[in-house]
Amino acid sequence: MWILDENNLAICAIVTVVMQFSFFLVACSCKFDKVTDFAGGTNFVVLALLTFLLAYTFSIRQIIVTVCVVLWGLRLSGYLLYRIIKIGEDNRFDDKRNDCLKFAGFWTFQAIWVFTVSLPVIFINAPASADQYDYITPQDVVGIVLFVIGLLAETVADFQKFAFRNNPANKGKWCDTGLWKVSRHPNYFGEIILWLGIFIMSTSILKDGQWAAVLSPVFITTILLFLSGIPLLEKKADERYRKNELYLVFKNRTSPLIPLPPPCYAVLPSCIKCSCCCEFPLYNYLNEEKESITGSPITDQPQTQGQAASQMAV
Repeated sequence: MWILDENNLAICAIVTVVMQFSFFLVACSCKFDKVTDFAGGTNFVVLALLTFLLAYTFSIRQIIVTVCVVLWGLRLSGYLLYRIIKIGEDNRFDDKRNDCLKFAGFWTFQAIWVFTVSLPVIFINAPASADQYDYITPQDVVGIVLFVIGLLAETVADFQKFAFRNNPANKGKWCDTGLWKVSRHPNYFGEIILWLGIFIMSTSILKDGQWAAVLSPVFITTILLFLSGIPLLEKKADERYRKNELYLVFKNRTSPLIPLPPPCYAVLPSCIKCSCCCEFPLYNYLNEEKESITGSPITDQPQTQGQAASQMAV
């Protein structure tokens, strides 16, 4: 077997860099947005299958975690690919598409994301891990349950949002149906929960330096809660709907992440919302001055939800 180290970290890093660089060349040279998210999701699948096949031990835990990641990766990649084909262009890259260095920065970050979040899978599929507790442990049960809950939440949320946005009757509205009625970002809730589940499964076999796998749920949670996930979408939504009274009511009554009944969430004290429900101050852009691309203030008139400017991005 071609194993560069006992955990296959080196070969996984090489494969990740090669995959992301190859897709970057296509995207950059052709100004092509349709392969970005697809490249990320499929990279997870490749690493899971690669480490599983390299180990050639096929323990029950390795089989379970590999199947989980393959199901998640194929589902997410297929959905995102279909969505971007339908949309045409990804506006996240409007300021990067013509700047090779900025575009390369995105792909570099994506490679780091794939490798870091995949750490629990890499360690579980390492050859030496197959001999450790080759039976279902309590951590495995908890991890599998969390993964299933997360995958279902993410999948249902994605399809509910997609169906909502493709209904002409909902043009100009923000999605507040299904899971989106009890969480402003239920897809991100599912994403965080499922990777937390994968990590908990890995705790059955982790030892010494392998505990670096904790970076997986920490990294994905940090990204979604504080960097390129919820803050960007909250800012975009607040800028579009800040003078819409119905939106203000919706935001006040709807948890940003953890699904909760709106009447219950609405009456919680602000300190509880922040400390227990992730309603952080950086999610509030309602009081900021808005400026147009040309620098002049944007004047929004109060409007009903059906008259709101455009739909909040996924």
